[in-house]
Amino acid sequence: MARKGPPVSGHSPAPRWGRTARLSLAGQFLGLQLLILLAVMAGVLAMSLAQATQTFERVESRRSLAAAENLAATPLVRALLPEARPRFGSALPSITESVRSVSGSSEAVLVNAEGTVVTASNPALLGEKFPLGESEVMEGRAWTGSTQRGGIKMLEAHVPVLDDGGRLVGFAAMGRSYPSLLERLLEATPNLLVYLGVSVALGTLGSLLLSRRVKRQTLGLEPAEITGLVEHREAILHGVKEGVVAIDLRERITLANDAARRLLGWPEDCEGRTLADLAIDAALREVLTMKQAEADRLVLVGERMVVFNRRPMEARGRLVGSVTTLRDRTELTTLEKELGATRMTTETLRAQTHEFANQLHTISGLIQLEEYDEVLSYVDGVSFSRTRLLDDVTHRVADPTVAALLIAKSALASERGVGIDLDPASQLGRVDEALSRDLTTVVGNLVDNAIDAVAGRPDAQVKVRLAEEDGTVVVTVQDSGEGVDESNVAKIFVQGYSTKASASEAGRGFGLALTRLVCLRRGGDVTVANDEGAVFTARLGKRVQP
Repeated sequence: MARKGPPVSGHSPAPRWGRTARLSLAGQFLGLQLLILLAVMAGVLAMSLAQATQTFERVESRRSLAAAENLAATPLVRALLPEARPRFGSALPSITESVRSVSGSSEAVLVNAEGTVVTASNPALLGEKFPLGESEVMEGRAWTGSTQRGGIKMLEAHVPVLDDGGRLVGFAAMGRSYPSLLERLLEATPNLLVYLGVSVALGTLGSLLLSRRVKRQTLGLEPAEITGLVEHREAILHGVKEGVVAIDLRERITLANDAARRLLGWPEDCEGRTLADLAIDAALREVLTMKQAEADRLVLVGERMVVFNRRPMEARGRLVGSVTTLRDRTELTTLEKELGATRMTTETLRAQTHEFANQLHTISGLIQLEEYDEVLSYVDGVSFSRTRLLDDVTHRVADPTVAALLIAKSALASERGVGIDLDPASQLGRVDEALSRDLTTVVGNLVDNAIDAVAGRPDAQVKVRLAEEDGTVVVTVQDSGEGVDESNVAKIFVQGYSTKASASEAGRGFGLALTRLVCLRRGGDVTVANDEGAVFTARLGKRVQP
């Protein structure tokens, strides 16, 4: 049964795949080392043969040269060689064979001044012209080198023979045949076998120790099992709908699946790069690196609402980084907005129902008191007030969606004791559907913030101005509150920042961030100033910027 490695962070060991069908890690290491050893031994053998050849040439060339010099310096050879003829006389052959046998040479030859062999240990050479090759002996200089004669490679030494007057009368040649490849292999085999045996023993021991160390580091998994785990991990991570991002302690991205790259707009080669290399937004970098207290954190990424859940990542009790899961809540946020619009309509109807009930009670009381003239005056006043509100909005705001939003907000603000005034200078014509949606987002968020800022204050008032200037729609919302603290001006447009508490799961602080995002997308911006209260000015181009 396979030995299990220690678990990591409480997880159970991975399943085994195909252990019996493949060699173990130790077997693979041993086989690999044996192949390496055989390759090394082949190289060593080749080097040994080359070194043996060089040694043979160095040693035997000196021996052959000494033997040739001994033969050429013999007085009898110097005296008889000028008149010597092949196969005549026995003195020169005897001396030549004696020197050859003593020196251990394979061949000994005496050649006269005409280049004819007069004495040779090989009778076939007698009377033949001796091939000199590169030898310079006929010029009076000794020579050693390799020659090829009769299919046999020879190491030869040629020494000139001089008479008493110093005249060249011939030369003596001593040669020794090169040992064959088999002979050199047999000579090197004993040492090679010893080296191979020691190497195999050391390689086997090293393979076992190395495999044990590697298996401790890989939790006892074999290579096939590690491959299976990686393949399964890749399939799972890139197959899930949620995004997954893993970051090490140096803020380097070690993992980002397809969903995460799509949600964050990261390139496919983001793995291995740091967050600084990607130049991501400060809010996104904070949520990916800072400790996260709450379970889920809602962040605005581009135009999508993404929930981040960051957790530290540990291995064997040591912190190695963090893993963050991402869920796209854009559709859910859209549904929440639609639900909010429905809730706003319901609240508007409820407020109007409450207002109508009060008015009916007043009319009923006046009738019971038989104050009929007062009833007519009261009804005319109520009708005039409501008609004036509708006419005031629709006369200045031609877009029905924006006009309906302002009327609904007026009803809700009235219930909270806040008055909403539309600036007489306001003028907005009909706009396209996309701009109408963006305007409802901007106007709705700014008006809601203004109502929250002044609700409960005496003389609570919100003033709204809509205007068109050179292809740009300008929205100005001013409240009669305390204004915006100067220290918070740079923060209020940052996503997630809010000066108001909230118990909702998503929290607050996204209204102004969304407002700014919409304005920037249309080539505009939103600013805030203090003038007897907070004054928010938003500019939206009539066309979306590329």
